[in-house]
Amino acid sequence: MYKPLSIVSSVAGGLLAGKIFTEIWQRVSPTDQEPPKPRDLSRSTREAFIAAAIQGLIVGVIRAGLARAQARGFQALTHEDPQ
Repeated sequence: MYKPLSIVSSVAGGLLAGKIFTEIWQRVSPTDQEPPKPRDLSRSTREAFIAAAIQGLIVGVIRAGLARAQARGFQALTHEDPQ
């Protein structure tokens, strides 16, 4: 039961992280453009790396938060360690 719930939570977390990243990028980007893709050579390397770092940070924090909450919820319901 824990594994299917974990997969659904990961997908939902990825979607949530993507939306949060896009919102943050639009607020901090001076050009008000979409976040740069790594292969988009019309944008600077610095900008691509900064976007990737921000996106990685957001994805990591969201995934860790969801995994932690899910493990605590599972333990509260089943009184078992989710590992």
